[in-house]
Parts: sequence; C-alpha cells; structure tokens
Amino acid sequence: MVSAYSQYAWLIPLFPLLSFLILTAAGRTLRGAGPYISIVAAFASFVLAVLIFWERVSGGVEDFTWNKLQWLRLGDTSLTMGFEVTNLNALMLVVVTLVSLLVNIYSTGYMHDDERIHVFFAYIALFTFSMLGLVISENLVQLFIFWELVGVCSFLLVGFWYFKPEARAAAKKAFIVTRVGDVGLFLGMLLLFWVMPEHSLSFSAITNAFNQGQIPEATATWIAILIFIGAMGKSGQFPLHTWLPDAMEGPTPISALIHAATMVAAGVYLVARTYPIFMEAPTALTVVAAVGAFTAIFAATIGTAQNDIKRILAYSTVSQLGYMMMALGIGTSVALTAGIFHLFTHAFFKALLFLGAGSVIHAVHTQDIHEMGGVGRHMKVTAWTFAIGALALSGIFPLSGFWSKDAILTEALVQGHPVLFAVGLIAAFFTAFYMSRLFFLVFTGTSRSPQGGHAHESPVSMTFPLMVLAVLAVAAGFVFTPFNPWLGGWLTGEAHEEHANYLVMVLSTLAGLLGIGLGYLMYYKQSVRSDLVSGPAPGLYTLLSRKYYIDELYQLVIVRPLQGIGSLLHLFDVYVVDGVVRLCSYAVTGAGRLGSRMQNGQVQTYGLATLLGLLILMLALAGRRFIDAG
Repeated sequence: MVSAYSQYAWLIPLFPLLSFLILTAAGRTLRGAGPYISIVAAFASFVLAVLIFWERVSGGVEDFTWNKLQWLRLGDTSLTMGFEVTNLNALMLVVVTLVSLLVNIYSTGYMHDDERIHVFFAYIALFTFSMLGLVISENLVQLFIFWELVGVCSFLLVGFWYFKPEARAAAKKAFIVTRVGDVGLFLGMLLLFWVMPEHSLSFSAITNAFNQGQIPEATATWIAILIFIGAMGKSGQFPLHTWLPDAMEGPTPISALIHAATMVAAGVYLVARTYPIFMEAPTALTVVAAVGAFTAIFAATIGTAQNDIKRILAYSTVSQLGYMMMALGIGTSVALTAGIFHLFTHAFFKALLFLGAGSVIHAVHTQDIHEMGGVGRHMKVTAWTFAIGALALSGIFPLSGFWSKDAILTEALVQGHPVLFAVGLIAAFFTAFYMSRLFFLVFTGTSRSPQGGHAHESPVSMTFPLMVLAVLAVAAGFVFTPFNPWLGGWLTGEAHEEHANYLVMVLSTLAGLLGIGLGYLMYYKQSVRSDLVSGPAPGLYTLLSRKYYIDELYQLVIVRPLQGIGSLLHLFDVYVVDGVVRLCSYAVTGAGRLGSRMQNGQVQTYGLATLLGLLILMLALAGRRFIDAG
C-alpha cells in the first residue's frame, strides 16, 4: 500500500529549517517571539512524524523512497538526493521531534534572561533540522552532509556562552575529536563507493549488495570498521569519548538534546542503518561488541567518582551508548532490536535527567553535588520526576530502562556471550550506585549552600516537559517486552518469538537494587562510610576522579607533540619562508633607493655614472681579451 503521509516526510526537517532562517534573518527584533516560532516549528514536525509513525505501525505500508533530485554526475555515475522512510527512521523521527519539542518548551524558562535567546533558539532549530535530515537521508553521501552539519551545530551550541574559556575549549574539543571519527567514516564511504555495483551509495543498493554476498568479507570488514570509527566519534565510544563530558559547558537544554535525541544517537543510528554491512563482517561485529562493552563499564566506573551533576549524567550517557553498541555487536536481528529499543527508552529518561539537573542548577546556581542537598523539599516536581528518571536508568522494574537493558543482557546470554553479560551486569550495578549517590546528595539531607536553602520550584515551562518525560520513562518500555515482542518484527521484518528470561530479570534487578542500596547506606543513612573506597585506596579513587588520566595521556602523547611540530613549522615559516620574502623585499627596496639617488636631475651625477659605466665596460673587455690570450 502506498503511504499517505511518508511522501511528505521531507517537510519534517523543513519546519525547523524555516524557523532557523526566520530567527536568523530577524535577529533581535524577534527576541520575544523567537522561542514560540521555534516551538511551533518543532510541534509541526512532531505531528507529521507521529502521523507517519502511526501509519507504519498500522501495517501494510511499504518503505517509501524519493531520489529524483540529481545532485552530481561523475561520468556514468550519478549522485542523487532525496529522502527515505522506513520503520527504523520513522521511530527515530518521533524520538527526535518529541525531545526537540520538549527541549524548546523547557528552554523558554531556562534561557529566559539570556540576551542571545533568539540565537539560541535559531541554533536549536538548525540542530534539529540537521538530525532530522540525517535520519531521512536516502544515501550515505547525503547522510554524511547532515552528519557534518550536526557536528557544526554541536560546536555552536556547546560554545554558546563563548565568553567562558571553558565553553570555547569544550566546543573546539567536541568539533576536533568527532572530526577524527569522521575521517574514518569518510574513508569507509570511499571504499564502499569503489566496490559497490554502479558505485551506488543508496541504502537500498547497499542492503541488496551485502545481503546477496556481492562484496567479499575482507572488504566488508574494513568498510564496517571504518564506518564504526565514525560512529565512535559521534556516540562517544572509547577512545573518542573525551569530548562528551566536556560538552557539559553548553546550556543544559542542549546537553539534553545532544545526549537524548541528536548527536550521540546519530552514531548508533548509523550502525543500525548500515547493519547489512556489519552482518557480512563478523570480525567487525566483534570489534563493535568489545568496544561497546568496554565503554559501558569504563564510563560507569568513572561516573562513581564525579561531583559535577551534569558530568555524572554525561558519563552515564557514554556508558549507556556502550550498552547499545554492545547489543549491535552481538549480530542478530533480536540484538539489533534490543539496541534500538534501548536508544528509544534512553532518549526519554536521559532527557528527563538532564532537564531535571537543569532545573536544580537553575535554582541553586551550582553544578557541584556536594554544594547542594535538601533540594527535594523545595522542588518536589523536579525531585519526583528526577527519581523516576534515575530508577529507569538504573533498570528498576517496571520502568522503561528495565525492559530495554534486560533485552540486551538476555540476548548476550542466549547467544553465548557470558563476558558481555557479566560486563553488562557490573555496569548496571555501578549505574545504580552513582545515580543513587547523585540523588541522595542533591535531593535529601540538609542544604550545603546559601542558594539551596532558598531553592524554589522551576516555572511550568520547565516542569511540564519533566512530567511528560517522566510518564514516557515509565511507559515507553512496554512497547517491547518478552510478553509483547511486536517491535522486533516491525523493525526488522523478521518474526520474533521472545520468551521471558527470569534469571536475567532477577540478576539485573538485584544488580540495580544492590547499587541503590549501597548508595542509600552511604549517602542517606550514612551507616556505611562514604570513603569506603577512597579511604583504603585513595589511588584508585583519584584514578576514577581523574577519568583514568585519558585526557592527560592525550595531552602528553598527541597534543604536545603536535604543538611542538607546529612550533617548528612556525619558526620555519617566520625565519625561512618569510626570511626569503623579506630578503627579496629589502633587495628590491635597496635597488630602488639607489636608483632614486642616482636619478636626481644633476648633470654631473649622470656624467659620473656614464664614466663609471664606461670604465666597467672597458675593464670587462680587457679581462675577456686577457682570458682568451691565456
């Protein structure tokens, strides 16, 4: 059946693009109305995305592709642009537009007093347009264009408060580190272009070529690994994760947008979108699973020793993205569904947590959790909604995080990957521990700052998105459970017969409860010393608080050598290249000055010059004859 709404999917990114153009053209004249223009555009995109999603969920609708716009022709090869709607990107369209809409509404309160609020909303609109364009791209070249535009928007928004040196540094770091990954993606695209039949980079052609085994496994492995390097940069996988925690220097609504629905989701979506390539490359799948598992536990341990509320949530995002990559690396259609399902649920509870953190920061004017305390008594809506998000992230039954995390752990166990399963359980324990630590230090106890004692609940524009996201954090998990497996068949087109694995449910719940219980005893009841680790093993605590010294290692191994090479090149440029240029300049200037002195209009000077010239000529002729005679 032909879709009634999918043919209009190109309008979904167009609405925020129009908002960006209007806000940019109008400037300060729309400072008051600008936020509402952005909200209306986001709402229009969300409504159309929901209509497309509902139509596809209802069944009987084929994938829709339009690629009639010829963009570039190279000999017999033509590069086109267009859009494509599948079940996977229909789901992503709903996630991106909904979170973007809620972030827009929230930002009207959070950024109300900012002088550049119109610029902020223009950037959000451009960011949303870029991500939506990436999602509906019909081919890999078009996706790469929007992929880079997403990176530009992250640079603009992370460095929005450019007057802060930390924000400028974080923006540059985010841009440069993700560009490293993008080089891998670009090389993968070039290799794919070279080996594909007719050099087509459309996703439908890629799927057909790899499903039919037209590409050798060795070549598929290199292509998949290069594509994954690009995904590692965007989705903050080790070792390209360092930009993500520093990106917290941007406004908190942007942190929510980056971590929940746009930039970091792009990497996971890219791997899922090109999954036929990975399915033909078992070695690449192993790399994806290993990197994802290591990142999940690596970031989870770091999160236990951080004190900045947003930085804790940032490392949580890195860890959860590791879960998603680990699932994709298992290499089955069920694992693919589990990874995308976790991306779906994570978008809601992570957006909730970041916006809740922003609500607290807005009230107490600090991001250090040790300078908070007792906030829950004054901010009940924020406290309760944040608690729901924290429990969902910790994988507590029956919230959404429980179902999506268990889907990943179950598939790891069923497919015979006990190491991945164990890593997932340990990471779940650490996740529950650092989230309970954060919650009890921030929302319970007594205030530890002057502002905290006078904290008050945020305005409705900020609490309304929190309540919506809290409902979704509870309910979103029920779209795919062992008792309701329709999502897997809908996403992949393969029938899924899921069975409840009660062992996994019990073990994952115990891991979460143990983490929460330890945090409760340490930071609420205080019956267990909070320096349980830092006391007997201060070196270990320092290692975690300094993030395993990865930034320092990069500074030593990469940054300083490059700075040294740059200094040498600068000296060469100044003293050699510029030196030769200056020498030529001085020579020409000197010759000009000598000529101007000789051409002074005095006859005796001209006569002397003539006589000297004649003398030089005579000496030259005499010398020539002497040489010939000899």
